[in-house]
Amino acid sequence: MHSSLTPTAAVPTSTDAPAPDVLAATVLLQTLFDHGVEYFFCNPGTDFPAIVEAYSLAEAAGEIGVRVPAPVVVPHENAAVAMAHGAYLASGRPQAVMVHVSVGTANTVNGAANAGRDQAPILIMAGRSPITEAGLHGSRNRPIHWAQEMYDQGGMLREFVKWDFELRMASETADTVARAMEVMMTSPRGPAYLSLPREVLSQPVPAGRARVAPKLVAAAPWPHPEAIGSLAAWVAAADRPLVVASASGRTREGFEALADVAERFALPVVTLAGRYACLPHSHPMHFGYQVKPLLQEADLVIVLDCDVPWLPALESPPEGCRVVHIASDPAFARYPTRGFPSHLAITADPVPALAALRTALDDQAVHDSPAVMRRRDRLAARRDVLRNTWQSQGDAAAADADHIRPEWISRCIHEAVGTDAVIVNEYPLRLEHCPRDRPGTFYGLSPAGGLGWGLGAAIGMKRLRPDATVVVTLGDGAYMFDNPTACHWVSAVQQLPVLVVVFNNQLYGAVRNSTASMYADGASAGNSCTLLADLSPSPAFEMIAQANGAYGERVDDPAALPAALQRALHAVRAEGRQALLNVVCRY
Repeated sequence: MHSSLTPTAAVPTSTDAPAPDVLAATVLLQTLFDHGVEYFFCNPGTDFPAIVEAYSLAEAAGEIGVRVPAPVVVPHENAAVAMAHGAYLASGRPQAVMVHVSVGTANTVNGAANAGRDQAPILIMAGRSPITEAGLHGSRNRPIHWAQEMYDQGGMLREFVKWDFELRMASETADTVARAMEVMMTSPRGPAYLSLPREVLSQPVPAGRARVAPKLVAAAPWPHPEAIGSLAAWVAAADRPLVVASASGRTREGFEALADVAERFALPVVTLAGRYACLPHSHPMHFGYQVKPLLQEADLVIVLDCDVPWLPALESPPEGCRVVHIASDPAFARYPTRGFPSHLAITADPVPALAALRTALDDQAVHDSPAVMRRRDRLAARRDVLRNTWQSQGDAAAADADHIRPEWISRCIHEAVGTDAVIVNEYPLRLEHCPRDRPGTFYGLSPAGGLGWGLGAAIGMKRLRPDATVVVTLGDGAYMFDNPTACHWVSAVQQLPVLVVVFNNQLYGAVRNSTASMYADGASAGNSCTLLADLSPSPAFEMIAQANGAYGERVDDPAALPAALQRALHAVRAEGRQALLNVVCRY
């Protein structure tokens, strides 16, 4: 323990005595807590002694969870960032992760990419190899301190974070963390990176520099009235408008605002990328997850907080169709290439933008106009056809007595878990057959597509929503990326039971499908495009979970799946332990 924290001389009794200095690591933790960070997800290394000392001091004083975040040890950095990501999605509050120097930072890149593209404010911190070879408290005292040093440690993450910095002076700890939080929480939100030299963390900070008030973050951008006026005029004149949404359902307010405007003005909505529930599945304007049928005849497309509204190589709106982009960053400026047409761009959060649009359209009495009435009737008939198609597909999957199909798994999950359960999906779930009608009940992988996210995110979600039933649906390839041993250990130790359903087709489906899309008639077709995608023979995933005290079961009979789900849910809900179903399926 640093000498400044344990004075040997008698403590002055005068009321004018200066307050004792504070360890910089303690200031770091206190400042995180002051900014709403409840949990400190960490994968520690030789750069953590001051953090350990700070937590030991806090524990002795009874301050963990009161003045400093509660520590959560995670045995893999990728899983730690995924847990923080899930915690943010559950709470809307910034999160913090700390890992070990350069090698630990390297293992966070995948999670940082997901957080960056999903606009998740996660402060990723890493120790830095001690700067000095001798002479300071915290100087190098392990051989690895030389080999692990880098010229530009933060450069590994710079593509995906909004801000990166190295703490240089202990006295600047509180201000530096406050700056990181300010940048992260300013719209559009996103992660930041802070490296922490060991010598700096172990230095004392004068009490007067130990606390800083959180800054009031600027409000999200507000829609320009003239832009809303133009959009309202275009909506009023449109015959076949279309809304393409992706992330507008990240908040309850966004979910409800889109539901209101879409129903009031008969605006069909297609949700792409499966990241959030943007509209109730039962909503009359919910037109599924495939954009092409409505896009190819649209005369107005409203791209609502969506980075990729269609795939130009496969589909595009007709000539003369107007395209409007609405988002906090409608240009998605961090994307090197994005060539979609834009006839109007509105820099605004979807909630105020939709509210302003509703007001402008109501001023024109658009909601009860003959054009809207005709469109509503036309779309109702079209929606019935779409729903009947989904029903037929689900019935066909249910009738297959020989093979379990993903549609059947999805339907069974829907029937088993209820409407309030939170589903975290890393690719395989079929939302057509597992409808979500409530906000905050579905989360999908970020558009960066960094595998190894779902299981950690679900456990982080459970940490912030302890009373919710949290279900995570994973492909078998994704499950192996998810650092399952580390995640199951955390789930058990932290008593965060989640239900894991592995859609096990013994394939990297994305690799196979991508190959088939390009070489369906080529030599690759000879092996069904499975070369380099084959993951057989499959491990007994249920035994990996069982090793950490989980309920685990392999399911390969379609008729056995509903009962297996009930057994797994009983383990989670009644016994308070995690469960995993290894569902052998074909798709």
